[in-house]
Amino acid sequence: MLSMGGDQVDQAVAHAAKVLRTVVGLDWSVKAGGLDWSCLETAEHIACDFVSYAGQLTGRAPDAWVPFEITFDEGSGPDDAIRVIESTGGLLSAVVRTTPPGVRAFHPYPYRSADAVGFAAMGVAEVLLHTYDIAQALGADATPPAELCEAVLARIFPQVPPARTPADQWATLLWATGRGTLPGRPKRDRWRWHNALEIPAGRIVLREVSPAAAADLAAGGTGGLTWIDGGPFDGTRTAAEMVTKAYASGVHRPEWGMFALVRTEDEVAVGGMGFHGPPDEEGVAEVGYDLVPAARGRGYASEALRSLSDRALAHPELTTLLAVIEPENVASQAVVTRAGYTRTSDRENLHAYQRHA
Repeated sequence: MLSMGGDQVDQAVAHAAKVLRTVVGLDWSVKAGGLDWSCLETAEHIACDFVSYAGQLTGRAPDAWVPFEITFDEGSGPDDAIRVIESTGGLLSAVVRTTPPGVRAFHPYPYRSADAVGFAAMGVAEVLLHTYDIAQALGADATPPAELCEAVLARIFPQVPPARTPADQWATLLWATGRGTLPGRPKRDRWRWHNALEIPAGRIVLREVSPAAAADLAAGGTGGLTWIDGGPFDGTRTAAEMVTKAYASGVHRPEWGMFALVRTEDEVAVGGMGFHGPPDEEGVAEVGYDLVPAARGRGYASEALRSLSDRALAHPELTTLLAVIEPENVASQAVVTRAGYTRTSDRENLHAYQRHA
């Protein structure tokens, strides 16, 4: 799996410190590349991000930024700045490692919360990109390890067509953040990263599966989740393959992929649910789901499908949700019925159910 966590934060910080120490004797009062901040102010911003992200997670901030920031001591220079980046980066990596599964804290983009993996990915992105900004102004090479760029892209830029080769990972991340150009793609003047969506559903929470986690599931892994005995089931791995292929083809749409069904009581994943793709030209999207056999018969799927459907049908692109079920799968037919779907005309000898906006 394209891992993202404390180790990756440490790796990114070590890369930044190595790059910045090559220019420690230069004038850091000049503007960093493409920014209104000086190089020293940009370094201070990196440290502020690290501490802020760590504070959000430790404080379990529900709906706003925790109101504090850090500043360098008066008279601090480039060498001091690098040591502060190393220290604050260590704080974030430690917090990421020790944050329990399921903990989320406020971040505005795009759903007003992120988990520890999301904050780790944002921290890695901040230090890689702003180290580049400083290095660009001071004439140094800041190219980071390709695997770090790939992991950031697959975690918080799932809407961006991925790089085709390891050599393209850094250029793709620079393009995705408005710092570079790529052949055949228009330059980006505005950009946002994408933290995974979480949808509450009573005893279950639906957690959006990133392309990185989907690739791991498709390859036989856990996707970073703790599964109930016997999981994940075949349908979940098949859905993960669909997400992986869509991402590789550059057509993956966040929100319209796959979600893991996780019990809130114990953070155990019991199944998967999601869409076969975004709404078509007529505003129709097809849903699919499966539960691990050990979790069936408890109403989890109906609760999750109802919540997922409610949220999806509020989207302006969507008019109709479709579920297509084998005639002998009576249990699945009961699930969609309890979630508000009604029977419609059969499709190729399969029972079809719809729910409208």
